[in-house]
Amino acid sequence: MPSSAKKKTLSRILVMKIRLPASEAMKPLSLMIKSAKPFMAGMGDPPMRLLRNVDNPTEVLQIVEYEAEKGFELNRQRLASDPLTRNFIQACRAMFPNGIEFDVYEDVTEGV
Repeated sequence: MPSSAKKKTLSRILVMKIRLPASEAMKPLSLMIKSAKPFMAGMGDPPMRLLRNVDNPTEVLQIVEYEAEKGFELNRQRLASDPLTRNFIQACRAMFPNGIEFDVYEDVTEGV
């Protein structure tokens, strides 16, 4: 398999840390996941994982591993200022007033 430098895409991992108001409050999370379908389709409909913290059930991680065009990665800041994207992020934050964080990671395991 070619290295990331040779590929036209970059492997990325989107991690959303969501703080629920109560451990039973999965309905807003379900709504957010359904509303994210168009964004996921635009990313090639990558698989998604939901992880609940066993020590603190009000914390949930949503993990999405995807391939991004190198140009997309360079324009991620511009995408963040896109009105549709901003509206989606604001709606997510409104659904989860206890907090939601969005972070994008790259896997550097092979370089260690």
